[in-house]
Amino acid sequence: MANSIPLWVSSQYNRNVSLAPESNTRSRTRRAILDAAVSLLSKDATASLSDIAAEAGVGRTTVHRYFPERADLLKAISTDALEQIETMSTRARLDEGPAIDGLRRLCQEYFELGEVLNLLFNNPQLITNEEWTNPTEADHALDDLVKRGLADGEFADHVTPQWAVHVLWSLLYAGWSHVEQDGVSKHEALTRTIATLTNALKR
Repeated sequence: MANSIPLWVSSQYNRNVSLAPESNTRSRTRRAILDAAVSLLSKDATASLSDIAAEAGVGRTTVHRYFPERADLLKAISTDALEQIETMSTRARLDEGPAIDGLRRLCQEYFELGEVLNLLFNNPQLITNEEWTNPTEADHALDDLVKRGLADGEFADHVTPQWAVHVLWSLLYAGWSHVEQDGVSKHEALTRTIATLTNALKR
């Protein structure tokens, strides 16, 4: 069977197979660096690239190979956060079921981004680029959710999409701070965040 494959196809196949592990390794290394950077910088904005490299279990030169400058690393964190927000918005299935249930699912998904979003909120210069100022699919999905909840009578009349967004992110920040500063469990903080959010918006 293999002998019937044209030589150029076989060569390309072997090349792709040999490159796949390297590509996967690069992806894992990049992920490890980003996660380590978020973990350290969310607690200490002055953490050095050497500190981040040690936390990620790689050498400083490896960090520089992926992110030549500190600014490149910070931009990558910002972009990665947006991508995760989009993924979690999709996973929350905002167009399914009652709007209030969709909002609860979204809150639960976003709560997992505590460290990275805490970092970005405490360093607003990281979320002033065009990626953050332009509406995303996640923004549109949340806007549609609130409008549907208003039309169906689930949300109070005073609620607007803009107000719902402010309330959501403010309460998420409060929930994350509750974990970091007060030492409560993530589950407990999330339960309080969701309860306060729904009580603030529902009719």
